[in-house]
Amino acid sequence: MANLQAQMSISATASRGRDPLTAAKAGDESAFASLVHPHRAELHAHCYRMLGSLHDAEDALQETLLRAWRGISRFEGRSSLRSWLYTIATNTCLTHIERRPKRMLPIDYGPATEPHTPPGTPIVETVWIEPYPDETLGLPDGHAGPEARYEQREGVELAMIAALQHLAANQRAVLILREVLGFSAKETAEMLDTTAASVNSALQRARAAVEERIPEQSQQATLRALDDDEVRQLVDRYVDAWERNDVEQFTSMLTEDATFTMPPLASWYQSRDGIAIWARQSPMSGDWRWRTVLTRANGQLALAFYSWDQAAAAHVPFALNVLTLRGRQISDVTAFIVRSIESPEPEAYQRFPEQPSDPRRLTDFFERFGLPPQLV
Repeated sequence: MANLQAQMSISATASRGRDPLTAAKAGDESAFASLVHPHRAELHAHCYRMLGSLHDAEDALQETLLRAWRGISRFEGRSSLRSWLYTIATNTCLTHIERRPKRMLPIDYGPATEPHTPPGTPIVETVWIEPYPDETLGLPDGHAGPEARYEQREGVELAMIAALQHLAANQRAVLILREVLGFSAKETAEMLDTTAASVNSALQRARAAVEERIPEQSQQATLRALDDDEVRQLVDRYVDAWERNDVEQFTSMLTEDATFTMPPLASWYQSRDGIAIWARQSPMSGDWRWRTVLTRANGQLALAFYSWDQAAAAHVPFALNVLTLRGRQISDVTAFIVRSIESPEPEAYQRFPEQPSDPRRLTDFFERFGLPPQLV
């Protein structure tokens, strides 16, 4: 299996001119790799939508590929290979959901923090949704099929992922298979070993629940409504405000009801005025010097924040800030902090930029996005 996993990480080619399916059934790992490689990115995104975690998605994908490898000799072609792989992936994720806690964002964990109150002790990181490097992993643009209601990148936006985690597992699977991936009710029923009527019933309930939680306009549509110059001006103003610790300029870019969350901290701040009070006494107090790198996460604009480290004589990673836009303003900032979560003392998190990096979060939230390890 180690050899198989190594081959999965690169673009595979068909084996010695034989039909890949026939060769794979005969035990040819290279042929199997060539069969599944075109589906790898979308399968990974499917596991992420189901589980809300990059790490859990990686585990589920590897388990899916292993199950597919072990079962390829029994694949009879009654459905497409894609449908067969999604059946395995979906059922693998359903098993994972049974034994793992629900993922969420801080706004779903508890009420907003009073703006004069500093951030408190973090909650165990297995609670939180994790950011997704959709561009780095090669997630395709557009719709997965003519029956899909959401674009593939709409299906990994933070609001969508958070909404999906509120659904019962079977409803989550049905909505993703039908509305994001475009499978028919009949295909979905076969994948989940149920009836088309049950699928349609679950879809109605899931659709209503999700629509209550996601914005009227997706981030994909919002970004398309802005031209490149408008996006660049927005980003430049945001970066300039943080690098100069200009609270007024920063908060002028926010909607009145904006939120600022910082997983792994449960603390979060709400409203333009509330965020201004907190920012002025904490991250924009002037105690820290910030630099940023523009990137993308979850199909959205994101900025990697680096804070000055005197010992390293460089700016080092602090947080991946994912921005959610409403028109030309910012409605939500989700800052995925990469510093240590080991200290039990709340006071440590009042000066979080001075804490050491957490290796796993640094890998997942910076290295996986292709971001530099430091800025001079």
